[in-house]
Amino acid sequence: MPPLRLMTALLLLAWSPASAAAGPAGHDALGPAPLAPPTAVQDAGLASLDPGSAVQDSLVVQAVVDSIVAAALAEGQAAGMSVAVARGDELLLNRGYGMAELELEVPTPPDAVYEIGSVTKQFTAAAIFQLAEEGKLDLDADLTTYLPDYPTEGRSIPVRRLLDHTSGIRGYTEIPEFQELAIRDVPRDTLIAAFSSKPFDFEPGEAAIYNNSAYYLLGLIIEERSGLDYEEYVETHFFEPLGMTRSSYCSERRITPGKAKGYSYTPDGLRHKEFLVHSHPYAAGSLCSTTGDLVTWTRALHSGRVLGPDAYGEMVSGGVLNDGTRLRYAAALSLTEIQGHPAIHHGGGIFGFLSHLAHLPEADLTIAVLINTTGPVGPAGITAEIVEALVGARPLEGVPFTGEASRFAGEYEAVGRGGSLEVQVSAGEDGLMLSMGQSQADPQPLVYLGDDTFALDTNRFTFEWTGDEVARIRADMGAMYTFLEPK
Repeated sequence: MPPLRLMTALLLLAWSPASAAAGPAGHDALGPAPLAPPTAVQDAGLASLDPGSAVQDSLVVQAVVDSIVAAALAEGQAAGMSVAVARGDELLLNRGYGMAELELEVPTPPDAVYEIGSVTKQFTAAAIFQLAEEGKLDLDADLTTYLPDYPTEGRSIPVRRLLDHTSGIRGYTEIPEFQELAIRDVPRDTLIAAFSSKPFDFEPGEAAIYNNSAYYLLGLIIEERSGLDYEEYVETHFFEPLGMTRSSYCSERRITPGKAKGYSYTPDGLRHKEFLVHSHPYAAGSLCSTTGDLVTWTRALHSGRVLGPDAYGEMVSGGVLNDGTRLRYAAALSLTEIQGHPAIHHGGGIFGFLSHLAHLPEADLTIAVLINTTGPVGPAGITAEIVEALVGARPLEGVPFTGEASRFAGEYEAVGRGGSLEVQVSAGEDGLMLSMGQSQADPQPLVYLGDDTFALDTNRFTFEWTGDEVARIRADMGAMYTFLEPK
């Protein structure tokens, strides 16, 4: 039996007249489509849509996504969004919802341009692999081979450690100075000096902490090895060859036709986003694009039109720590599952905009979600709902926990992004509970996977012992892999 959301969508298609207008929540170039009311989309864990038949019906996909987005926008916590869904090379949906501009009440067009934040990073990574394919750089060469003035303090930092966040370099968006620098157009050396003067978060290869500094440096390497500005490189090597005509390097000054305005959610309502000079996000987050262009990019990347097979294989393979641990994060691509399905995906967040771009190889689905508001409406959540509605959710299968929960309980901390990561583990009725953060609020039940490894959503926690005492916990959180020690 199909999920309730899909059943509702099919019923709506059955009674909606062909001439019905989509209304202010949905705008696309494919003609009108009905909107499901938010109250009709309450489903959880029901049977999946058959990916071999109904998912290919663009009308069904449109109705399903319409209902998901209507519910997400109903509370006024986001101005608007765009969503695209493709199966193989067939674009099943590419629609704009809500408002691209609130003050003039401009509906979101299907080809609205957004700032895509850290989704930029996969373009940067692909550029590095292209240059490696051409013999213009060595992924195992030290960072100082190409940026000789960078102060590594004697550490060896291969270029590949910049790609998977295992360099240990402090992220510049997490340093206090960045709040002031973000609104000033300063020379690159000023920003580099600000983050390179900070202590390393860990020794290269000993952990993985998501940071933007590494991708800033990768942008400089691209320019040094190609002889092109970063903006020119992505334009001539990606956007133009692939026909991504609506994509560009963002600018806080240039007029970009069709670009949505960015907003921030506050308890008092939506507000204009904070100001940001786009020389700072750079190769870590300064590209603009549309859902349609991002589908084009994803299809090209995963079908061999951007990289050769060897380079592509490296780009989508998880990094490796010094101890041999294989990460679930590759080169600007997360490898954590979505609703239990293997996925290659990444999100982004920048002042006023949120993004998520996902490819599910088994179902051959590509989903792009762009939102012009930073706030509680998250694109990764929208993606997960779409995946569940179209191909179903695979619940995480645990095994019975028969151990003594009190042995695992305690407070633990590790290096995290921008500070320490604090975790509290406690005994629950049927196993272990875990909470994160200094407040230690809302402990969540852990699913036992065996061998002293527990899961919380896509996060994995493996306990290691010295005698009867917990020595540390391996915390595998996708874009972060760190080691929690008892406090």
